[in-house]
Amino acid sequence: MTGSKTFNIPNILTIARILAVPAIVFCMLWPTHDWARWTALGLFSAAAITDFLDGYLARRWNLQSALGRMLDPIADKLLVSVSILMLTNDHTLAGWQIWAGVIILCREILVSGLREFLAGLQVSVPVTKLAKWKTTAQLIAIGFLLAGPAGDKVLFFVSDLGLVLLWISALLTLYTGYDYFRAGLQYLLED
Repeated sequence: MTGSKTFNIPNILTIARILAVPAIVFCMLWPTHDWARWTALGLFSAAAITDFLDGYLARRWNLQSALGRMLDPIADKLLVSVSILMLTNDHTLAGWQIWAGVIILCREILVSGLREFLAGLQVSVPVTKLAKWKTTAQLIAIGFLLAGPAGDKVLFFVSDLGLVLLWISALLTLYTGYDYFRAGLQYLLED
């Protein structure tokens, strides 16, 4: 497939993922209404699917671009971070459960900073398979949590399963964050 490497279907999907974030926030302003929960889940699920689809199509159609490489991780982090903030705002994440969200958010910011630092040194740190599994676990967990009480009316364990999966993804997040820092440590300690 040929065409613009900047304005192509994979990049449009990534931009759509970014645009889904304020729509999810809007829905989560009414967390006690089932329609808002289901709509937030639908928007989030569609955005999560584009996370897989944009990269797959870019590679398959040879449409990788600088814009896509920049926007893709930003879109992922916005989707996950803002969703965690909204779940904290509506008390789906409360008490000790907030720590799973804090671990995820801290790791995302620290790894982004490390990647930016290493990019300045022209050192690339590739995304590992485990990091991709971590992202998948986060997306699934957040999906269950966005359904929350509305989902519990269909299957009583939806919220509890979401919390368990969020802790699993937080543990994967810690491990993959450690992995990235271990890989970048030699560059950080050069002085």
